[in-house]
Amino acid sequence: MSYHIRIHDRQKDKVYEADIEGDRYILDSLEDQGINLPFSCLNGACTACAMRVKAGKIDQHEVIGLSKSLQDEGYALICSSYANSDLDLETQDEDEVYRLQFGNFFAKRKRRWFQFAIPIDHD
Repeated sequence: MSYHIRIHDRQKDKVYEADIEGDRYILDSLEDQGINLPFSCLNGACTACAMRVKAGKIDQHEVIGLSKSLQDEGYALICSSYANSDLDLETQDEDEVYRLQFGNFFAKRKRRWFQFAIPIDHD
């Protein structure tokens, strides 16, 4: 089944529109039509392709890098998600979504990142 998708790219202040098939990953379908959006892992594990679902339904059963609670709040990783209806999406700041996903966990830890730094010897 084919669905119409509208994406507001906040970083570039552009709006993209396309028709995509529901049996293909959203990101793949968009790239095939020349719409290039941020991505990294292509496995639904990082937050580089994060979007906010403003309207519509997405199947995210393959996504592993986004909690159910964030999915319920309307976040989606489009590299591993399928359209289940027409969609209105908005790009998100990867760092913000990463903080929402992992920040609370890391903030509870007693170790700080700088404790793991390894000095580089230039000899």
